Amino acid sequence: MDAYLLVIDSFGIGALPDAAEYGDVGANTAAGIGEALGGAQWPHLQAYGLGNAALLAGETIPGCDAQDRTTARFGAMMEKSPGKDTTTGHWEMAGIVLEKAFPVFPAEFPSFPKELVQAFVERTGVPGILGDKAASGTAIIEELGEEHIRTRKPICYTSADSVFQIACHDDVYGKDELYKMCEIARELCDEYNVGRVIARPFIGEVGNFSRTKDRHDWSIELPGKTLLDHLRDGGVETHAVGKIGSIFNEQGIDVSHHDAGNPACMARTLAIAEERSDQNRFVFVNLVDTDMVFGHRRDPKGYHDAVAAIDAFLPQLEERLHPGDLILVTGDHGCDPTFKGTDHTREHVPLLVREVGSTDSAADDQSLGLRSSFADLSASVQKAFGLPSKGEGQAY
Repeated sequence: MDAYLLVIDSFGIGALPDAAEYGDVGANTAAGIGEALGGAQWPHLQAYGLGNAALLAGETIPGCDAQDRTTARFGAMMEKSPGKDTTTGHWEMAGIVLEKAFPVFPAEFPSFPKELVQAFVERTGVPGILGDKAASGTAIIEELGEEHIRTRKPICYTSADSVFQIACHDDVYGKDELYKMCEIARELCDEYNVGRVIARPFIGEVGNFSRTKDRHDWSIELPGKTLLDHLRDGGVETHAVGKIGSIFNEQGIDVSHHDAGNPACMARTLAIAEERSDQNRFVFVNLVDTDMVFGHRRDPKGYHDAVAAIDAFLPQLEERLHPGDLILVTGDHGCDPTFKGTDHTREHVPLLVREVGSTDSAADDQSLGLRSSFADLSASVQKAFGLPSKGEGQAY
């Protein structure tokens, strides 16, 4: 059997009960997009039961109504771990529930502890840093790119997530030099329990900078085994597509494909599906553009169309699979492009489980209910492969 877990990055379906603690009351990524555009056009996700999943979270998605009969099993998941970031969401769906949120740096200058900046400058040999505040990645390279080129000081910045990000122009520091800086920063940030260090290379001229596809993430060490480890230990071949390998530090992964951008990740997923083998396989895919390119930039039309491209990709993937294979679709947090600010939002996420070859079923027979943790996904995938469920979570 093959199972494909597709994470539509930041695809939330309504604020969680504790959203007030995060300033996210009223956030709803999918519904906000649908309302802004006069109705979402995601027919395959709708047939899977996306609208039905939203109802379980007490919400509706304009243009994506609940169906009387669905082609997939559907549920809504609540994040049990504190936080609303990439690492926390992915780790929980892989069976690790955190007790404490990763710490975040203050938004205003100076964001980073003086000792951390000093150690970074000494270890890397750079002439200092620029930024030292929370910012949009595209905005800060426009603001400081010219000074960066002139001074050779890397642009170091953070966000509402637990991140230390480093942006450098390719002509100032090549990719290998930037990655080395990030490896040093990762060592230094371990002391502060920072979730991720991220390389943000960019190119272009003043007034026309653009980020390249050579972004790379360095996550903090995992606290234990995940779904990927448990599957591999059970004889299932594990594949990672997109930034999954970086999120899990390649732990538990047999084959890792660091494709950048949704089109490349979807093409890679189709290629994997065509390379059929007799071995059981699990393919973990992150589709980041919804979050990175459109969510944070507050672009509901771009976000909608990115989801529409994923929606159109689903039948292409199904065509390459065998009866009994699984496609699972979910999100890792929210990032409502119609909500205030530019940060992630604390939301429910959908859980859609399509068994290839199955026929439409009455919606009340297909409901997986409201799940109390993303970790239920991990337990359920292990069960689907005939393995005992290890780690957090309850199988459906």
